[in-house]
Amino acid sequence: MSVSDAALPRAEHAVRVIAQAAVDNEKYFCDLDAVAGDGDAGYSLARGFELLLEDWDSLEYSDPGGLLKRTAIVLSKRIGGSSGPIWSTAFLRAGNTLGSNPEPSGAEVVAALRASIEGIKQRGGANLGDKTLLDALVPAVDELESALAAGDDVKAALTRAATKAREAAEATKGMIAKKGRAAYTGDRSIDSVDAGAMVVATMFDAVAANWR
Repeated sequence: MSVSDAALPRAEHAVRVIAQAAVDNEKYFCDLDAVAGDGDAGYSLARGFELLLEDWDSLEYSDPGGLLKRTAIVLSKRIGGSSGPIWSTAFLRAGNTLGSNPEPSGAEVVAALRASIEGIKQRGGANLGDKTLLDALVPAVDELESALAAGDDVKAALTRAATKAREAAEATKGMIAKKGRAAYTGDRSIDSVDAGAMVVATMFDAVAANWR
């Protein structure tokens, strides 16, 4: 199944929605990160995606994979701290996996997301259960794959994935952080959700709500 009859415009729309969600939720993400982290997650993300939106008309690409790779380059220039390499790696791995395919199938998009997950694991040394963005991203991608395989259209599949991402992000409350600044707080990290996981949930929500 093809993701759309015009994949590039839809990919552009999805990336812009993700970028705008990062900018619009800057304070929310910072507040979440401040509970057990250093409180700058929202700021870093917003600056990176803000630059992407500002430079949008000058980006050069001809297919969804190229768009994701260009996004990775922009994010690597602006997002600071440990999150910069993680987010840029995620977009780069996805872009490399899609290659120059102008109309990727649902299965190929899922494969690109899986490549992002592996890139994040390698770059951050994290895995499921470590209380990171992976704890929302992996369940969301699993749900997306299941929905597409069951024959759901893209809008319905994204909605299911967004719901799963939100549930999984909320479930990070009660987990002990094992990576990042939050890991230094030990048991104190149990009392809050992971900021990165909630970032993923918010972005899935935005893409699902605005898919067209």
